[in-house]
Amino acid sequence: MNQAASLQKMLVRPWPAAAAYFGIVALLLFLIGSSLTDLLSRRADVAATAAMLDQLEGRGAKTVRGQGIDASAPSGSPFLEGATVTVAGAALLQRVSAVVTRLGGNVLSTQIDLQGSQSKAGFVTVIANCDLDQPSLQRLLYDLESGMPFLFIDQLLVQAPAGLGTSGDGKLRVLITVSGQWQGAK
Repeated sequence: MNQAASLQKMLVRPWPAAAAYFGIVALLLFLIGSSLTDLLSRRADVAATAAMLDQLEGRGAKTVRGQGIDASAPSGSPFLEGATVTVAGAALLQRVSAVVTRLGGNVLSTQIDLQGSQSKAGFVTVIANCDLDQPSLQRLLYDLESGMPFLFIDQLLVQAPAGLGTSGDGKLRVLITVSGQWQGAK
C-alpha cells in the first residue's frame, strides 16, 4: 500500500513534474536556438573570408559600380619584355631614366648588369646614379615598384648635398639598384 500512497500523491500534485518537463523543453529549445545562431554566424564569417580571398587572388577585381576591371590593378606582363636579355636591359634602363627625368631629376650615370656577379638568375639589374630633390624620392620609389613589369629596388643609397643652406641646388645624390625578371625568348 505504500506504493499506492506515493502514486496517489503524485497524481494529486503533478505541477512539479510538469514544471520540470517544461524547463527541460525550454532548455533544449534555447540550446537549439543558440546552436543555429552560432552556425549562421560561422557561415557568414566563412563567406566574408572567401570574398576576401577572392579579392586578394584577383578573382573579384570587378568594381562595385560595374565599370569592368579595377583601374588600380596593374596591367601588362610582370616580366621584362624583350627578344634578348640586352633588349630587356635597355627597356629597364629606359624606364628608370624616364621616371627620374619626369620627376625633375638628372641621370648622371648608369650600368646594366645582365649576367654579372650582381645579377640574380633570370634577373636584369640596372644601377643608376642620379640627382633628385627630396620630395621626388618617394615618388621615384613608388613609380618604379608599382605597375608592370614588376621591378624591385635592390639597393638605395641617398647622400644629402654638402652645405644644404649654402650654394647648391639642394638635390640629393641617389644611387639606386633596380632589377626585373626577364622571362626569356618566347
